[in-house]
Amino acid sequence: MVIFASSLGTVFEWYDFYIYGTLAPILAAQFFSGVNPTAAFIFTLLAFAAGFAVRPFGALFFGRLGDIVGRKYTFIITMTLMGVGTFFIGLLPSYATAGIIAPVILICLRLAQGLALGGEYGGAAIYVCEHAPRNKRGLYTSWIQTTATLGLFMALLLVLGIRSSVGEPAFVGKPEVFWAAWRIPFLLSAVLLVVSIWIRLRLNESPVFQRMKAEGKGSKRPLSEAFGQWSNLKIAILALFGATAGEAVIWYGGQFYALFFLTQTLKVPGVNAQIMIAIALALGTPFFILFGWLSDKIGRKPIILAGFALGVVTYFPIFQGITHFANPKLEAALASAPVTVIADPSECSFQFNPVGTAKFTTSCDIAKSALVARSVNYENVETPKGTKASVKVGEQTIPTDTPNFAQVLGQAITSHGYPASANPADINYAMTVLLLTLLVIYVTLVYAPIAAWLVELFPTRIRYSGLSLPYHIGNGWFGGFLPATVFAIVAATGNIYSGLWYPIVVAAMSFVIGLIFLPETKDRDITRM
Repeated sequence: MVIFASSLGTVFEWYDFYIYGTLAPILAAQFFSGVNPTAAFIFTLLAFAAGFAVRPFGALFFGRLGDIVGRKYTFIITMTLMGVGTFFIGLLPSYATAGIIAPVILICLRLAQGLALGGEYGGAAIYVCEHAPRNKRGLYTSWIQTTATLGLFMALLLVLGIRSSVGEPAFVGKPEVFWAAWRIPFLLSAVLLVVSIWIRLRLNESPVFQRMKAEGKGSKRPLSEAFGQWSNLKIAILALFGATAGEAVIWYGGQFYALFFLTQTLKVPGVNAQIMIAIALALGTPFFILFGWLSDKIGRKPIILAGFALGVVTYFPIFQGITHFANPKLEAALASAPVTVIADPSECSFQFNPVGTAKFTTSCDIAKSALVARSVNYENVETPKGTKASVKVGEQTIPTDTPNFAQVLGQAITSHGYPASANPADINYAMTVLLLTLLVIYVTLVYAPIAAWLVELFPTRIRYSGLSLPYHIGNGWFGGFLPATVFAIVAATGNIYSGLWYPIVVAAMSFVIGLIFLPETKDRDITRM
């Protein structure tokens, strides 16, 4: 009952958080239509990441509350805050009808959700682990680890169901018209909230926490004790850089960035991409339980480090393989008709405008914006200062001062074989799903044992605070900013794979630090105060 109730409630909370990421392309058009499409999508990803940015602050606040008041009531509060935030996103007017106030309120709601999530995970993981037998902590907490993937799976299925039943025009709607079916998944969170609270209220407090309170050994200042004493702070720092940072980039790279890569870079139709991701999640999710069980036998550390190493070594070939099988025409065009931007470097801006005020009007910016929008790789060639930029496609050179430049460039790109979107008939669904499933399995390697590993690293009296902060800095900052960071790198460099260096470098860092400095903990006594 403990595992079921904790896991089911957490699935609903992750659903609330991830429904935004699932609908990111639609929300970009609804709430950030005041900027160009590339900036709008990055801005949408930043609003998605805003919820992650404040997770460490939620971890501090709710972690302290959980160490003083208890695990159970803390994650009831966080669940309520999450559900209310999701519901109100479904009621927000668009940018077209309300102007700048719409994205401002959207970001505020995402911040509230991030604060809530900062307190949720630690409470659920600790609650289950403190109920588990000593030799089954990895297995029991692995069910909690499935909840993030199941929440995304649930979000994908609901979106697909509604999208298919009402049709694409009714689902997407028009920004200037309030009602559209994309709002339904957000509004349904009210039902999920009631169910989740009812489930959580039936739980009893953790026996380890009850014993600590009965013996009067609880901490009155858990934050000062957890992060003001070097012996505890050192564990938190090592847990962050040697475990949670690498786990986060493998997790978000294998699930969220994979979805965005399919839809935004490879131009796979949204429904097709979501179906493939949903199948991969269904195939990969049982591995959470397998690796959680295995971590009770051989340890947490070797399984997590194996996931880091595999990501570092294979991310480039896997994503190149996804391009090959999901959009072979794009792969062929990238190889046969290389594109070059010939420009004065001083005219080339970093194509990123989070506040929507900058105007990318130089000839270099105009050229690069047009290419990024079509997912076209390009190389950069310098010209003398003051020279107008031009774009070379194959053997054809197009100056940016050409009349109707964007249209002429688009025709040249198309004539050289670059597809406007992936043809569903060309997609090798079996191989694409296989590669996506492999990415999910990497997620299960790094994520399945990490709850037990983190719980075992910290003593009971400061466990909620000590665990939550490194977990949510790792997942909130290193992981949550991954999609926006990767797409910004791609926009800056012109190479659709260049953003993969971000998760690869972070995972390599965690592999080295985790290997050298973090201990194996599977046999530790977690009742120590």
